[in-house]
Amino acid sequence: MSKPAEAAESTIGATVQSVIDTIFGRIEAEEYAIDERLPSERTLAAELGVARNTVREALDVLETRKVIRRRAGSGSFVTYNAEAQTNAAPSALASNTSPLNHLVVRGILEPEMVRLAIINMTPRQIEALGETLSQMEQVRTDVAAFVRQEEELYRQIAHGTGNPLLAACYELAIDSCRQNFRAALLRRHLTPKRIGEYQQRYNTLFNAIASRDIEAAVEFIKLHLIEEQKLLLQEM
Repeated sequence: MSKPAEAAESTIGATVQSVIDTIFGRIEAEEYAIDERLPSERTLAAELGVARNTVREALDVLETRKVIRRRAGSGSFVTYNAEAQTNAAPSALASNTSPLNHLVVRGILEPEMVRLAIINMTPRQIEALGETLSQMEQVRTDVAAFVRQEEELYRQIAHGTGNPLLAACYELAIDSCRQNFRAALLRRHLTPKRIGEYQQRYNTLFNAIASRDIEAAVEFIKLHLIEEQKLLLQEM
């Protein structure tokens, strides 16, 4: 199945598409597992900072695309099998993206992404970002769990820009990261100590976002990318 961001109908509004992408991203990351009931429309609306009818419209689209199943009086349940999709053949573009090209794209996207997110994120979106960080900080040794939370953190920042096209572009960067070199790289280097260091870094980033400090957040992202580059060069 194509990702909602890649198959969005022209009639879907930008806000609805952003909600679709966010919910689908969580399902794909297995934050909402198959057969699990999603949070209520009211809860999702409050968390994402949108109207309840916007969430309802997004859920209608996801049901049409067979990502969820809605049961009258019971709620919405996940039908999309994230694990099966993960094991499917990766996209050619993601698979063929070199480590250097991946970092170049991140260097272009992430500073501007953070800047726009600080300008446009609602208080509820920042609160949700903090909740993701809290979940990340509970991880000690599980590399896969840490990476899922890391992806969700960046995904929320991307959606916080209010620019669905930018969010879709960054989703491709996440896919590329997952499919190629960095997955194996992290398995070797994400020791419990390094996980702790990353958690501290992301806490610094969150504090900058929460205080609407664009300069500090952008500077953090640039330094973080330099560290990622150093890690990559150790392998080359």
